Amino acid sequence: MPGSVTISHHGTAVPIDAADAQRLASGLDELAYLLEIPGPNRLSDAQLGVLCDGKPYQRDAVVRWTRKLAAELRGGA
Repeated sequence: MPGSVTISHHGTAVPIDAADAQRLASGLDELAYLLEIPGPNRLSDAQLGVLCDGKPYQRDAVVRWTRKLAAELRGGA
């Protein structure tokens, strides 16, 4: 389908339409913003740890990955 996106993991594909891809990209951009900003609205290390399933993480790497995925969803990567 034109404008659709397919997300796959371990051989299972999940198609989403263009509007949903745009909403997901916007959500990922907001997540990156909340990871980057200083101050009380910044996501804490504990919150980031939950987002990363308790695995070790580097905040900057998660921000880069999130922004890259958002760009891919928008077709601009």
